[in-house]
Amino acid sequence: VDPQGLIDQYGADTVRLFTMFAAPPEQSLEWADSGVEGGYRFLRRLWDTAYAHLNAGTPGTLEPANISGDSQDLRRKTHETIAKVSDDFERRQTFNTAIAAVMEMLNEIRKLADRSTPLGLAVEREALEAAVLLLAPVVPHMSHTLWNAFGHEGAVIDASWPTLDESALVRSSLEVVLQVNGKVRA
Repeated sequence: VDPQGLIDQYGADTVRLFTMFAAPPEQSLEWADSGVEGGYRFLRRLWDTAYAHLNAGTPGTLEPANISGDSQDLRRKTHETIAKVSDDFERRQTFNTAIAAVMEMLNEIRKLADRSTPLGLAVEREALEAAVLLLAPVVPHMSHTLWNAFGHEGAVIDASWPTLDESALVRSSLEVVLQVNGKVRA
């Protein structure tokens, strides 16, 4: 398949994202133009979410001790995603599952972000910057533009990989379903 027509229509980042997302490197790729459209929609959602965040105001200082509720859940998802994508890139070399993890994180950002407070904006900024850094090897052009839009100097490729905060992974409560003889009891 000559991807030039799709590159002209959707951009090189979108075609690269689809190529890496559609199949693990050791398997053959089932090419589908509709898959490229799906990759384009994901990148468009990321772009729209980032610029909606930028237009919402200035984020405050990230203070992990003061985070609660949905913001705490978003911060946990951010650091779970950093851990997963780091492992997928470094050890497993499964780029498709790494991209899927960032897609899941974007869904959580859109669902849980609190733009009403500077602390909520700080948690969302941390999540969006992590998404941009995690996607930079796959979609470098868009990542570079968003990185600079977030106020960073220089190229995203020169930025350090996001670091995992183990304390963000700790849950204060856990819901457990109790079954007796196959029936939910509590």
